[in-house]
This record gives sequence, structure tokens and C-alpha cells, in this order.
Amino acid sequence: MALNTNPFTLLKTAPECAARLGQVATDHGVITTPIFMPVGTAASVKAIPPRDLLDDIQAQIILANTYHLYLRPGTALIAEAGGVHKFMGFPRPMLTDSGGFQVWSLKELRKLKEEGVEFRSHLDGSKHLFSPASVMKAQREIGADIIMAFDECTPYPATQKEAQFSLNLTRRWTEQAMKWLSENPPVHPWRQFFFGIAQGSMFPELRKQAIEHLTELEVDGFALGGLSVGEPTELMYDVAEASAQWLPRDRARYVMGVGTPWNLLELIARGIDMFDCVMPSRNARNGMVFTSQGVLHYKAGRFAHQINTPLDSNCTCYTCRNFSRAYMRHLHNAGELLVMQLATLHNLHFYVNLMAEARAAIAADRYLSWAREKIPVLQHRIEE
Repeated sequence: MALNTNPFTLLKTAPECAARLGQVATDHGVITTPIFMPVGTAASVKAIPPRDLLDDIQAQIILANTYHLYLRPGTALIAEAGGVHKFMGFPRPMLTDSGGFQVWSLKELRKLKEEGVEFRSHLDGSKHLFSPASVMKAQREIGADIIMAFDECTPYPATQKEAQFSLNLTRRWTEQAMKWLSENPPVHPWRQFFFGIAQGSMFPELRKQAIEHLTELEVDGFALGGLSVGEPTELMYDVAEASAQWLPRDRARYVMGVGTPWNLLELIARGIDMFDCVMPSRNARNGMVFTSQGVLHYKAGRFAHQINTPLDSNCTCYTCRNFSRAYMRHLHNAGELLVMQLATLHNLHFYVNLMAEARAAIAADRYLSWAREKIPVLQHRIEE
């Protein structure tokens, strides 16, 4: 039931842990893994122009969201514009989240059915139905290189019965989505790789069921959904590690919606290849950045006179090359929009560069020792 040739090539596995070095080949470019994908929900990474994504941040791939683009401006318009890459001026690979998590998060505005999810728009209250077929049609029109299955995201906590229901529904929806894709021609002249989503909450035996089913379907890549939804961090690590033992070695592995820099390094050690999260951009806009010395709340008063100290003395991004902590604090307190761009640029540069360092450590057969030294430093809170 495979839709495309597998885009992933496993290049190397770390000798002392499950960390992997790989490549995902798309028609818009080759992605090296492990990789972090900046989130461009509405075909825009908040506060960051594509020029900076390409040049300073050097993002290999970004993520957009089907739910938001479906509501505004509409996926047919994006298709008319020649696809999302051309529409937003980002010529490198893109991935679209199916919108399953977004409609799940609407809670009181949605109604779950066998045929899909009926929901009301958070914009104007209008009623819509997301089905496996309609979501695939929308992602075909958007034109991302990697498109995601429409899933039913399991909340936390959940009973095993609830998790099994969610898993079974996701399985049926995935089969319907693949059937629709096989029967309907592409909208754009490039390949779109279909990633399945394994649900199962915190029950390893259910995760195993989900992964075995997706393996039988020969999906182009695997995602672990339903993580980072409120569970303890160590439990998230345990579920990812258990799941990795059943994931095919020759397919890309993606944990959705995670997380802090140290979360990423821990999950890489457990065999995960791809990540996305709004945290670096959202936290940056709210006065917090990640640095090579730890977490920095640049809006704090103690940095008011650090006129010669950048956010991160080891960072080469535009923000750290040109501006001080004192200036960043001033912009934040003055309500200047520039601070959102400068802080977000730094955080995304930091995440992308951290993944490059991780790849280099795997290539040098020293990933685990490197990560164990790095993680406590990243978690440190900068007080001086």
C-alpha cells in the first residue's frame, strides 16, 4: 500500500546509544537528521521573514498547519498560488501537520464521529468537518513535501480503553487517507511523502499495535503522536524509547510537538530523528531564550546594565553579533516589536545549531558523552 519511495536513508547509528544520523530526500531538498523544524503555523514563522530562515537560521525544513491554512486563507488559494513554498517564499522542504491536534484542542467546539471530527472555527464559529479524505485533499492543495495522517490525539491521562478507542479510530482513518491518496492525482508536480501517526497514549503494548499496523501499510515515515500532552517528562522518554524498538530502522521517526533543547537531546539518544515545537518562538516573544550557558530570562532587571554582553557569547546569530542583553531588555519593556524578531531569531538559530552539533557528535561516535555533558548546562538558569 506504499505511496512513494522511502525518502529516508540511515547513515549511521551511535555505538553507545540509539542516536541516528540520516537523510530525508525530498524534491525541495535533502534534510539531514536529527533535525528541528521551526513552526510556521499559518505559512509564517512568527516574527521571522523567510530570508532569515534561509540565511541566518539556516532552517532545512519548516512546518505549517493544515487546520489554520484551511480556515485562512483556504487551501484552494494556496494551490492557486503554486503551493505553500511559493506562497510564502520558502523554497526548502516543508511538512504539514494534519490538524488533528488542533481540532482535538478545541474541546467544547468539536464533536468526534466515525467519519471525522465536526468542529466550529475558533475564528468565526462556522461549522466544518475534517475527515481523512478532506484533510488529505487540503494537504495536497497546500503542497508540503511531508504530509501527516489525520489522527485522533489521545489525551493524558487516559484509560487503556480510551487509548485503544483512539488508536483504533486513527488506524481506520489512516487506511482511508492512504486509499484517498492512491485514488486521487497530485495537485503539484513534486512528491508528497505520507507519514503515519502512532497513538497509544502511555501504554507500550498499544504503541506496538499502532506501529505494526503502520508498518504493514508501508507508510513513508512514522510519527509518535500523543506525547508532550501533560505527562511527566520521564514517562514521555520511556514511551518514546519503548516505541523506538518497534519502529523500522529504514524509516524516519518524528516526535510531534517536543520540546526543550534537553528534551530533544534525550529523545535523539532514544532513536528519534525529527522534532517540531512552538516553544523556541513563543518563549522568545515572552522574554526567554535558550543559550549555550543555560536559560536566560532577558527581560529581568538584573540584565539592565549588561550593555556589552550578548544573549549568548558563543552564538553567531545576527542578534548575538549585534545587540546586548540590556538592549533586548529595553526593547521588551518598551513594547517594541523588534524584540520579537531578534529573540525569535536567536532561539531558532540556537535550536537548529544544536541539531547540527548533535549530528556532528553522532558522526564522531561520541553522542552520548556529548549529550550527558550538554544537558545539565542547557538546563541551568542564568542568574548573574
